[in-house]
Amino acid sequence: MAQAVDSSKAQQRFALGMSTFSFTLCFAMWTVFSILGVKIAEEFQLSSTELGLLMATPILTGSVSRLFLGIASDYFGGRTVFAVVMLLSSGSAWLLSLSHSYYLLLLCALGIGLAGGSFVVGVAYISAWFKKNQQGTALGIFGAGNVGSFVTSLCMPMLLLVMDWRSAVQVYAIILATAGVGFFFLAKNERRETPREQVSIYSQLQPLKEVRVWRFSLYYFFVFGAFVALALWLPQYTIGVFDVSLAQAGLIVGLYTVPGSLFRILGGILSDRYGARKVMYWTFIASVVCTFILSYPNTHYSVEGIRGVINFSLETNVYQFAVICIVLGFFMSLGKAAVFKHIPVYYPNNVGVVSGAVGMVGGLGGFFLPLTFGMLNDLVGVWQTCFMLLFVLCSLALTWMHFAIRKSESKEWRSGRTENDLPELTE
Repeated sequence: MAQAVDSSKAQQRFALGMSTFSFTLCFAMWTVFSILGVKIAEEFQLSSTELGLLMATPILTGSVSRLFLGIASDYFGGRTVFAVVMLLSSGSAWLLSLSHSYYLLLLCALGIGLAGGSFVVGVAYISAWFKKNQQGTALGIFGAGNVGSFVTSLCMPMLLLVMDWRSAVQVYAIILATAGVGFFFLAKNERRETPREQVSIYSQLQPLKEVRVWRFSLYYFFVFGAFVALALWLPQYTIGVFDVSLAQAGLIVGLYTVPGSLFRILGGILSDRYGARKVMYWTFIASVVCTFILSYPNTHYSVEGIRGVINFSLETNVYQFAVICIVLGFFMSLGKAAVFKHIPVYYPNNVGVVSGAVGMVGGLGGFFLPLTFGMLNDLVGVWQTCFMLLFVLCSLALTWMHFAIRKSESKEWRSGRTENDLPELTE
């Protein structure tokens, strides 16, 4: 009996390790244009608009594809779908290295974007391997694969020192294809309570009728979508506001993104120990405070005093700004884990499709929010408008969550259930 338990734990660890490693490679591929874009723009003489579209295309397709990949994971199994996604993305990357027209670059970017959709595949796969009280920690560890963006920012420049961008992309493609083949042959099929042949597409889509799914999506739109958006926006923001160098701006972004990815593990552990609901409260309350402070423009006041005019100012210097951004990224990372802790508890047989919907909306935040930040800059002419928007967004999410929880508590008390049974019983 003890041997069987040990064997089961070993299989769980192997499934989690394989999935996390594969997702890290996928995320590295998904963000590859953040570095390659400069080299590609030089060779193809792209305008800023053309380069922006090329860089945004994988983010968009990686987001939209999550819903369909989630459905496919529930139907065909995460092991198969994960391997197929890695192979398709690596094939698109190889084709990118052979491209000689802008339109073919965009087509390849569409395929590379599938790597970003691998997140929901991994969520469906991992959830099936762990019990309810372990899923938060497991999904937090898996989600730390977001650090793949840091892998690309570190490794791709090193590759470009010794080879051209086309060869560097081919290296990425070979590594990802090898991982895809390895995942298919080494990983085991996940455990399922309901046989795949008994699951219809119609029944899979039924949870999407529930308002709760879209409320979770709003949460993720902020904790993930805004996180990605700020990672893209902060370099030009810090240069524009604080007049720092590009290297200094990159350091601030690194301080924001790396902990914001790795502390997702802690978010999963805390969600298992204290409940996802409490972690979401911590996340939104801290985010409201941080975004409020960051949304306040540097302001100079003149006050008529007893002995004359008193002049003073309120402003955030670059060091204070960096610290607040680190705090914001930290709580966002906790929230990312807490959102996905809810899903397998509520929808154990529909993890793929619900994760796909939530992940799709979150990913779309990473696509649309940077565009909105730029539009607000043009319309208002104040750099801090991006944080004003995020303040409104997280305040709305906190308010909706609070009233939904208050509404559910009476039924929880009457039923005798607690948060250990369900984070919320009703809408």
